[in-house]
Amino acid sequence: MSIRLHWPAWIFLAAVFSVILSAAWHGGARAEPSPQQVAWAPADPPAVATRSAAVSAPFGLAQSALSAAPADAMTAKWQALQAAIAIETRAMILCRQMPQACSPAAARFVSIIDAARAETGRARAGRINRAINLAIRPTRDSAQFGAADIWQSPLMTFASGAGDCEDYAIAKYVALREAGVNVNDLKLVIVHDARTGEDHAVTAARIDGEWLILDNRKMLLLTDAQTPELKPLIALGEEAPKPELIRDAGLDKRFMPVAAAIG
Repeated sequence: MSIRLHWPAWIFLAAVFSVILSAAWHGGARAEPSPQQVAWAPADPPAVATRSAAVSAPFGLAQSALSAAPADAMTAKWQALQAAIAIETRAMILCRQMPQACSPAAARFVSIIDAARAETGRARAGRINRAINLAIRPTRDSAQFGAADIWQSPLMTFASGAGDCEDYAIAKYVALREAGVNVNDLKLVIVHDARTGEDHAVTAARIDGEWLILDNRKMLLLTDAQTPELKPLIALGEEAPKPELIRDAGLDKRFMPVAAAIG
């Protein structure tokens, strides 16, 4: 995953209308992972020494390891994504209230979140990690969009059934938050993988004082201390202000973001 900015506004608009106007999209649905598929990988990592003291950030990252310009660009990209996530959060609420109006993508994502809500701690994180890993087909942005490093919102990823590492990580971040994990215990982390020589994106969830790493390449949950090959570059969280929402009667009382939040 290269750290470059290329994020056409029309992609978010397409995501908005595919979620809100669910009846307009019915193709490309992927089957929800069966309980047997979701349960096949163990949730607990092997016995490996880990740090006992809780740390405030995954990998002990006190500040971004990127220079100012890339760090600012990455933060801005994450902040801009919050507008689409806010819309989708509203759509998921509507899904629970009116299942018949729920898009296939939203229904699959909501079912993963609701199943995880019945779990606690590591089991909750493990269920989300495995279910999302199984629900999305790994696809490079260049193949899917003809452009580098497109960050999709969760329902856009579930609508296509395909995504790059950051799309898995974004979906897991939102799923964990919606399943009840405190936002102070969640981070989207861009790392450099020393083994592959590539940049990569993972989700980090702090549970029982340890940061667990949710990786689309692994069903097994490991702590940040157990993944020394991952060198943190920047950790993104809820520092971004929440986008303001306004009612739009033209969309059947659904919610739309202020235009400036997308542009």
